[in-house]
Amino acid sequence: MDNLGDIRLFVEAASQGSLSAAGRKLGLSPAAASARLVKLEGVLRTQLFERSTRRLRLTDEGRVYLAHCQHALQTLDDARAALQAGRAAVSGALRVSATSDFGRAVLRHWLDEFNERHPQVTLTLVLSDSLSHLLQDDIDMAIRFGVPADSAMVAKRLADNRRALCASPAYLAAHGTPRHPDELDQHDFILLGSAAGLSNNWRFTHGAQTALFAAPPERSRQTNDGALAREWAIEGRGVVMKSIWDIGADLQEGRLQLLLPEWRCPDAPVNALFQRTPYMAPRVRTLLDFLEQKFDQASEVLQPYLA
Repeated sequence: MDNLGDIRLFVEAASQGSLSAAGRKLGLSPAAASARLVKLEGVLRTQLFERSTRRLRLTDEGRVYLAHCQHALQTLDDARAALQAGRAAVSGALRVSATSDFGRAVLRHWLDEFNERHPQVTLTLVLSDSLSHLLQDDIDMAIRFGVPADSAMVAKRLADNRRALCASPAYLAAHGTPRHPDELDQHDFILLGSAAGLSNNWRFTHGAQTALFAAPPERSRQTNDGALAREWAIEGRGVVMKSIWDIGADLQEGRLQLLLPEWRCPDAPVNALFQRTPYMAPRVRTLLDFLEQKFDQASEVLQPYLA
């Protein structure tokens, strides 16, 4: 806490790429700003920036320190906001992470509505099919299908979710509709890949029956983007495994059809993920309450496909 002013200067300098500009914003002369940064580096015994006449560039150590400083400053701002939580209005920066397909197809529209209700909140939507590290990426809330193994995250279940195979009517007209998982080997696939590998091994259950299937990569289109995988499926380029929340509108409009609807893959409920903290910032709590209502309403519409 003794270095709080120096930390704010460091974060501002990293944001603007200029120590003098950060100093001006905080009411410091260039000489004073430089002296305070040198002091901070001395306390840490670490060089935070590589300096040039044109621009500052964070060192590897500086990038690590920046992530923690941003989180710490945000926590202090949240504490201040918590003292004023009785106000009707919520405000501040709110960074939300979601998978690419759900973020584009559904969540962005819900966030637009949320922002209309709370115009003093500044929203950032980060789309990624990999699970972001909430502290490092400075994320307030992540919406994901399933619960991650990372014990540092707190999961709040928002809705049921079913994962199922689907394809376009044109593709099924040309290639036929499978009636059993064993018939899938006659089809082409669209597969989603990530750092963890290719998602092409599926387990199906129907009553007491169980069937396993591995989609052949050599007969599959592959991508790391869930939205692109859905678009390829709509274009008739193959069968894809998707969450009902990603394809709900496509099923309703007839752009996609479920395959093997009586066979079930393991469900992956929708969860809101948070960094483990003693309290939740008012703006985050308000968004969580809003999303719970939206998921409840949307679940009623999608129930025929989720059941």
